[in-house]
Amino acid sequence: MPLWRVLIVEDDVPTRDFFADSVSRCAELRLVAGVGTFEEARALIEDTSQAIDILLTDLALPDGNGLDLIRLAGRVQPQCEALVISMFGDEDSVLSSVEAGALGYIQKDFTPDNIAHTILEMKAGASPISPMIARRVLAKYRALHAGEREATLPKPEAVASSAEDMPGGRTLLSAREQEVLELIARGFSYAEISKLKGVSVHTIQSHIKNLYTKLAVHSKSEAVYEATRLGLLQPPSSSVTPR
Repeated sequence: MPLWRVLIVEDDVPTRDFFADSVSRCAELRLVAGVGTFEEARALIEDTSQAIDILLTDLALPDGNGLDLIRLAGRVQPQCEALVISMFGDEDSVLSSVEAGALGYIQKDFTPDNIAHTILEMKAGASPISPMIARRVLAKYRALHAGEREATLPKPEAVASSAEDMPGGRTLLSAREQEVLELIARGFSYAEISKLKGVSVHTIQSHIKNLYTKLAVHSKSEAVYEATRLGLLQPPSSSVTPR
């Protein structure tokens, strides 16, 4: 019976401990380490004296991005297979993870009770993916191939002043959330926004999580569409690209 060696990269301690406990209790898996930062994970992956068969990683780390760890593992430890577990289920994150080499993508809201079982399924040839993520990715795939485009968005002057949806005339979004939203609409990545604003990627993701909650959406494209519909954004210009 093979013994698969697992590296867990997750900055939330209770979540990391939950995964580590599940792996440790499985006879077919061995926990290499559970770490919370990009740099700790990078050092372990680059230490080829310790083979890693499974990289279980979040994308949003305090000092880096899990995508870079997936790519690094693919170069340095080619036997390593990656499974992403992330707070975000937007199509961009999923597709970027697959392009980087991930074989599975689980949204944290749908985390299995037994992550060890999911890992073993992946080693047996499955590609674990959360149902809601699969639905969104398939919808995007169909839209791309059918050449569908959104109907013409309502003009700003035709939209009620929805920026004051909150009681007492308060703005729906905070100033920083509005700034992040505008940069998302212009195509900037989380990492690029964090550099522009001089804050961590983790902070930017917190703003984005708040955005998603306030706008009742689940992805970047939905956030931009809904914000434009509410008059919080002008329709994004195709001529503007991130630096």
